[in-house]
Amino acid sequence: MKYFLFICSILLIISCKTEKEKTKKPSFLIGKWIRLNDKEGNKTYENWNTNFTGLGYTLKGKDTTFKEILSIVSVNDTSNLKVEGVNETPTLFKFTSQTDTSFIYENLKNEFPKKIKYYLENKQLKAIVSNDDFSIDFVFKKIKN
Repeated sequence: MKYFLFICSILLIISCKTEKEKTKKPSFLIGKWIRLNDKEGNKTYENWNTNFTGLGYTLKGKDTTFKEILSIVSVNDTSNLKVEGVNETPTLFKFTSQTDTSFIYENLKNEFPKKIKYYLENKQLKAIVSNDDFSIDFVFKKIKN
């Protein structure tokens, strides 16, 4: 009987460990953000909704010079960051790692960026978009509604 209980316990432990861990959606993104380290004359914003859809855009004066639609979506039970409006077709970046205050998505086939990292530091939302040779840092502060 002890042997049977031992085998059942081992099987239970193994089955629990092989269950795929669910990715938590990064609630720290939610809100309206303005970029602090922008080029002179530009104002860049990112607005993230509670359904994890977002809009990123840059204004130069009253003209929109850049716009992208962002969303965190599940494809085949895998979390992806979907970017639309930059390329002809949407670009998916696959989830690679996460903490309570950061996450990384990657698409190694994309020319730029290959890697997108968001993280919260000192109440600022920071992002790094990069490939093997180049990176751009973004620093945002939350806009009060």
